[in-house]
Amino acid sequence: MYCPFCNFDDTKVIDSRLTADNTQVKRRRECSNCGNRWSTLESADLNLPRVIKKDNSREDFSEKKVERGILRALNKRSVDKDAIDIAIQNIKNKLKAIADKEIISSQIGILVMQELRELDQVAYIRFASVYHSFEDLQAFQDIIEIIEKDLTPEMMKTQLKLIDDETNNKKKK
Repeated sequence: MYCPFCNFDDTKVIDSRLTADNTQVKRRRECSNCGNRWSTLESADLNLPRVIKKDNSREDFSEKKVERGILRALNKRSVDKDAIDIAIQNIKNKLKAIADKEIISSQIGILVMQELRELDQVAYIRFASVYHSFEDLQAFQDIIEIIEKDLTPEMMKTQLKLIDDETNNKKKK
């Protein structure tokens, strides 16, 4: 590796260690010429599938687009940044496991919704409303009923009810 300070081509690795998530190797390097030190991160370069968009155009997978969509759905929701990062990593891992070289953009949307459903119900509904192009209140009500029916005990403890029981009873009367 070339030294970023003097461009000398003889550098040596002083120390190597795994990052906290075990997905990268952090290396401490030193230039044999100028003596400056710096760190590098090394990770596996796995190709993610290309994305086929609705208009049949193709583009490289963009982690930033997925992150933007998740953050938009989670706007003003109290979800831990680490949980968001794990959700994005889960999506990337699922995409890496796909044998196909291309994936339809709607499949990525489904993966995002699966992760959001575990993170936050409100964010899930926000994302789903855009993804499914909800047209009326009944579509929201239907998705809320599906979510509340399928809640795991852990999710019931950590998330607020989407619709208050009193509100539901008033509507039914």
